[in-house]
Amino acid sequence: MTRETSPTRREALALGLGIAAGLAAGPARAQGAGAPKELRLDYAYYSPTSLVLRRFGWLEEDLGKDGIPVRWVLSAGSNRALEYLNAGSIDVGSTAGLAALLARANGNPIRAPYIFSRPEWTALVVRGDSGIRSLADLKGRKVAATKGTDPYLFLLRALHTAGLQRADIEHVALQHADGRAALEQGRVDAWAGLDPLMAASELDAGSRLLYRNVGFNTYGFLNVREEFLTRHPQVVRRVIAAYERARAWTLANPSEAARILSEEARVSLPVALLQVKLRTDFSHPQPSDEHVKALQAAAPILSAEQLVRPGVDLNRTIAELVDTRFANGLIKA
Repeated sequence: MTRETSPTRREALALGLGIAAGLAAGPARAQGAGAPKELRLDYAYYSPTSLVLRRFGWLEEDLGKDGIPVRWVLSAGSNRALEYLNAGSIDVGSTAGLAALLARANGNPIRAPYIFSRPEWTALVVRGDSGIRSLADLKGRKVAATKGTDPYLFLLRALHTAGLQRADIEHVALQHADGRAALEQGRVDAWAGLDPLMAASELDAGSRLLYRNVGFNTYGFLNVREEFLTRHPQVVRRVIAAYERARAWTLANPSEAARILSEEARVSLPVALLQVKLRTDFSHPQPSDEHVKALQAAAPILSAEQLVRPGVDLNRTIAELVDTRFANGLIKA
């Protein structure tokens, strides 16, 4: 039976400390390959294919042949997934590309061998009755955003296009769901949203997207702890193959994928359809120069806002993060 958890930070650290390097009890084939005791990976409402993969149990079916159990952990945002990866409490985690780059630049030893989507999952959101009409109107206003995530970095990049910086607004650090609630309750003036919460706020509460820029939405990166990738490359290949199965199924069954998202995230079906059908592109899973260039274009915001240590070579960090070769041969066009 699949076991699922949503660990606190303390539990995440405890789990990380409890991970041994021993081999999984199972068939000789798994022992000979140096199999892990279990595979721990996240699922997230901003990653519909992770929900499909978890729902159908394809990883459990495959890895179970070698006696490797699968543990699923809910990530409420890139910041949580990156915390779990850094603590060693998960092996594979779903985040935005720019958030992964920020984490790697600040010492989180991860690599990204797979792209789970190219979404437009974030925008700047205001209430439907708000008098805020432009980015310039955000000066001096309260804006909610989850630090260490694509929405937060999207906010900073958006402000820069209007000649503003982080210091020009009052940033209110809230996790995504709390940011939505704060906006709708009038406790903040704007919110850097994340789907499906953002779509729900639009359709259910009449919120309005103040600023959209699909180019500022960095890709969905499937990150792996570097040590795990080195020690268990065959397991990581099987994870990617399972994700590919989920991607193909989602492309063939978008309405059913939306229904799974609706049930898991407890949002209406129209909200889930908006996210899956209109705001998520599943067509470029192979890490490539496309993703490297997107991060290179986005990286200056990390230095401009002093989010990374002085002297960090971000181009080198991007090259270390984006693994353009690992998934070769595993991904179908």
